[in-house]
Amino acid sequence: MSTDKSAILERLNPADSFTLAMDEEIRRDGLAGSLACYGLELANIPDIDALQQRIDEFGRRFPVARASLSQIGKRFYWCKRSDPPDLFFQHHCPTGADEAEFRHATLDRIMNEKQPRESVAPLEFHLLTGPSENVFLMRWLHPFCDARGADLIIKYLCTADAEQRQRFGHPETGPLVFEQLRKYRWWQKISLLLKGKRYIDRLDRLSSIQPLRHEQPPQRLEFAVRRLSEEQTERIVKLARQQVGLTGTSLYYIGCLMRALEKWRPDSPGEAYCVPYAFNLRKQRALSPVNGNHLSALFAQAPREVVKDRQKLFEHLKQQNAQVIRQQEDYAFLPLMWAGSWLSLAEYGKVLRLSYGSGRERSSFWFSDIGRLDLPADSFPGAEITDVFHACQVTSPPSLAFLNCIFRNRLTLSYNYIEPIADAEAIDALHRLMLAELLGETD
Repeated sequence: MSTDKSAILERLNPADSFTLAMDEEIRRDGLAGSLACYGLELANIPDIDALQQRIDEFGRRFPVARASLSQIGKRFYWCKRSDPPDLFFQHHCPTGADEAEFRHATLDRIMNEKQPRESVAPLEFHLLTGPSENVFLMRWLHPFCDARGADLIIKYLCTADAEQRQRFGHPETGPLVFEQLRKYRWWQKISLLLKGKRYIDRLDRLSSIQPLRHEQPPQRLEFAVRRLSEEQTERIVKLARQQVGLTGTSLYYIGCLMRALEKWRPDSPGEAYCVPYAFNLRKQRALSPVNGNHLSALFAQAPREVVKDRQKLFEHLKQQNAQVIRQQEDYAFLPLMWAGSWLSLAEYGKVLRLSYGSGRERSSFWFSDIGRLDLPADSFPGAEITDVFHACQVTSPPSLAFLNCIFRNRLTLSYNYIEPIADAEAIDALHRLMLAELLGETD
């Protein structure tokens, strides 16, 4: 790994450092690091030449995609490599092989391969082809970009017009965390930091419920994707609006999973469910920034007794969120991330994960609402997009991350879990409870 300052491309911003600390924590748990993926299921084999051309073009425009992470002093940077990695890989199912097994084994290798942080590629594209299944997968390391950035990269590859592709990443802006912090004077930043500290202290008064039992060491990430019908999706969207309003859809999914977990494992120790989730700092429909993390974080927390009452739970989550916004606690995490970026990764990870009250894991599960994808089904070069899926690594505990999105008017749920802490049978049982909660078919 080179530490030559002339090789520096970019310094990690505070939100990048936040995800880097979680990468370190995932690795300390014996897993592959903060890898995430965005998959497109295709009706046929795409136009390989056109796809390769756009990927190569992307690599030239955004050189960090071929960089490596280097620590210089106390800070981390994206640096040029002497031998830049390939971005595009093709995998073809061997003749006579079971296609489902081939797909699972290939995805497992992509998401669970353990590599040193300094050598792992920030971004890779994989095309899996077979007699009846074709999948295009984008795999990235989280300090490279956030979920919204991943969506922009996929849209870049799905944009046929070269002139329109030039609009991605422009206008060029610096990290939005700094842009947001520049709106405050120095004493306001201190006030905001103290407000963020009080916010975390308030959460930590209650010990967090851990619904999964961590009696065995973590081994590997597995994920299960469940797709709902258009009719089910329409009903869920309507119920979410009724329960938490137009802007609180994420709270509906979080609340439903809290209730499903409580019914699934009612004897789990702890006093409250505590769930971290991020919100994007980019303007709506903005095509920049593409790489880097541009987000802040929030928590949804609900005591066990509140979770048991569906109506009380959603009212509680809605009021909690309204109070956070009213008191500007939604931006209070920004100066905390800036301060945390000066800590060692081990120190920062401890601050992020462990409750000041109990000294145990703060998060009951991870959550990300990717939202409604506006990706035209016919936009991928030479192939129709039939479905999408997402996956991500997670620390252990909590060993569970829930992702959701809507594509072609169908809700897709992704349950990401660590084996052997959980298994497919357990996740099937959880999904049945979750589906009943989403559809309002419970007391």
